[in-house]
Amino acid sequence: MMLLTAGTRGDVEPFVALARYVASRAHEVRLAVPTGADVPDGLDVVRFDLDARRVLPAPGATPWALARHLRDEVRPAMAGMLSAAVRETVAFAPDVVVHHALVLTAPLAADALGVPRVLVELAPVATPSAELPAAGGPTATRELGRWNRATYAVPRAAARVFDAEVARAAAQLPTGSRPARRTPSRATLMAVSPQLVPRPRDWPARVHLTGHWHDDTPADVDPAVAAFVAGGRHLVASFGSMAAGAAGRRGEQRARDRARDRARDRAEHRARGVITAARAHGLRTLLLTGWGGLALPDDLRGPDVLAVPAAPFGSVLPGAALVVHHGGAGTTHAVARAGVPSVVVPVTADQPFWAARLHRRGIAAAPVPLRRLSAATLLPAVADALGRREAAAEVGRLVRQEDGLAAALDVLTAL
Repeated sequence: MMLLTAGTRGDVEPFVALARYVASRAHEVRLAVPTGADVPDGLDVVRFDLDARRVLPAPGATPWALARHLRDEVRPAMAGMLSAAVRETVAFAPDVVVHHALVLTAPLAADALGVPRVLVELAPVATPSAELPAAGGPTATRELGRWNRATYAVPRAAARVFDAEVARAAAQLPTGSRPARRTPSRATLMAVSPQLVPRPRDWPARVHLTGHWHDDTPADVDPAVAAFVAGGRHLVASFGSMAAGAAGRRGEQRARDRARDRARDRAEHRARGVITAARAHGLRTLLLTGWGGLALPDDLRGPDVLAVPAAPFGSVLPGAALVVHHGGAGTTHAVARAGVPSVVVPVTADQPFWAARLHRRGIAAAPVPLRRLSAATLLPAVADALGRREAAAEVGRLVRQEDGLAAALDVLTAL
């Protein structure tokens, strides 16, 4: 079995969990992940030359900056990843290809090998429904009735941006060219909790809502973090893989320095709002700084604040009073599983979709737009979230009963 994924931590960890689960059931599996992805020992892993930190645009970038970023960073990175996906899959010659929606060349490789392929959606982006807007689209936070189906044209159009890169990657196929038509996927694994996205009535039978995929293997916790979370009521703040910001054009050191300073200022501003709101509600703050989306200002340091780059969610979330986060799919499911209420500050991609789903489910305050993030906006949002603890605990109980990995493997072995 070949598993291929691309993106940030929230895109990689479910595939790692599936790879470990499948391998533990005596199946041969190879996992392809981006450069720098954290993968435990013992798995057969190949890596794409794709650095998600460079590919992510800076929050609030201008249209011109985004266009330059697409040309200078995204296209070259995608070209390399798409080509490597074909090359590694053909070399492994699996019985089945299981791939993330971003790996656009996985269908070509599966067709060339004559094996079935399975699409994985970590949010609804490729399976249209009249009951759900597409995650990542411009209307992901609003229900549009029968017009919901039209929103799925947005992710399809985004994929077509890379048609030239897909065509060049086809040179890695045994035939040396792109086939005239693509064989549809045999199944779609929607690795999403039905507690957050109930199954729409118009999804076809080949779409399997498995529940989210996560690894229950205990993770090591830094002693300082363990002591902090055991020390009293606390809030966890994490913007996960939200990048600090673009570093400017390569070779322009002054532009890079200015961009770095601006990014640091924005990260400190966000953390200031979180810590101030936490203190106003008598909460301590565990600040997970991630890729630079949050940074602790020097004047707010104190025994009630601990800032660390990362910590295992399974260890630090269950005892939290609430979580302030960006709404990535992985973080969203981890928070829901922990039974903890949220304040979501969505930034991009599918994050507004998940922010809206958590609020609609009654386990998060109304989303706070990134541009409005401050102590003034977080104070009432934190109060709102704290009032949703019972609802969050009940959802957590239900999510913990799901076994997404077993459901996924049942579908795969049936092929």
